[in-house]
Amino acid sequence: MALARARRDSGMNYWPGFVDALSTLVLSIIFLLSIFVIVQFYLTQEVTGKDTALSRLTAQIAQLTELLSLEKTGKLDLEEQLTLMRSSLARAEGERDRYKGLFEGTGSGEGKAAELSGQLDAERRLSARALAQVEVLNQQIAALRRQLSALEEALDASEKRDKEAQNRIADLGQRLNVALAQRVQELSRYRSDFFGRLRVILGNRPDIRIVGDRFVFQSEVFFDTAKATLDNPEGRAELDGLATALLELEKKIPGEIPWVLRVDGHTDVRPINSLQFKNNWELSVARAISVVQYLVGKGVSPQRLVAAGFGEFQPIDADKTDDAYSRNRRIELKLTER
Repeated sequence: MALARARRDSGMNYWPGFVDALSTLVLSIIFLLSIFVIVQFYLTQEVTGKDTALSRLTAQIAQLTELLSLEKTGKLDLEEQLTLMRSSLARAEGERDRYKGLFEGTGSGEGKAAELSGQLDAERRLSARALAQVEVLNQQIAALRRQLSALEEALDASEKRDKEAQNRIADLGQRLNVALAQRVQELSRYRSDFFGRLRVILGNRPDIRIVGDRFVFQSEVFFDTAKATLDNPEGRAELDGLATALLELEKKIPGEIPWVLRVDGHTDVRPINSLQFKNNWELSVARAISVVQYLVGKGVSPQRLVAAGFGEFQPIDADKTDDAYSRNRRIELKLTER
């Protein structure tokens, strides 16, 4: 260990550069996320306001439509009454003319004609009032139609603005999805390079293998039974190779890609018999933290490491045999997005 520390101290100090690069990455991500949140907030406010205006305009249109219907009904009634009055007026005039011919020159004929003339004048006055009411209704209907037309134009404009806002939101979401997909593809490529490099460093050992997107170490490589301290020199040597690969990876991956190496601790299903740990879950977490702290001690950035413990709850072999228990006791490394 003293020799390794001496080699490390004699080399160049890359830590300030790593810190600056990490700070720049974090600030860039925060800036991009802030812009996205602000854009989403204003677009949401705009859409919400337009939806409210749209609902109000729709209600007004419905109300005006109902009023227009009532006005049309009243107009039809008045026009019908006017038609009846005109018919009555025509009959009265016919009666007057007929009585004038029958009783022309007689007093009784003149009296009847005067009576009919009075009735005729009354019918004419009623007809004039009905015509005036019809004219007022026509004016009201015209005003309602103008207001209804203005509301429909405002509604069309609001729907158009709402559609444009939705298109902008959809376009922004599509661009973000494309950017995220590109980041995932780039991270997958670097993950493959990292696992390839790690395979070369660690060699083809039966207790170290790749399962899907994870690098799996058997716990016995690092830890003794029911312990979470890295007392095994061979295990520390393996972690030294892992730290070397991580330091090289940090130099290759662009700063805008938010990646981390997740260290997962797993145990078998058998209850633990230890005064230090209450259960397997605590043991798995402590082992993952020990690995992370060792890597940090070798110069790996803490912002690039995550420790997680799963206890016995995610076995890879459900059998109740010693071989199955051995496979389930493991440390998994997974290169993933933060």
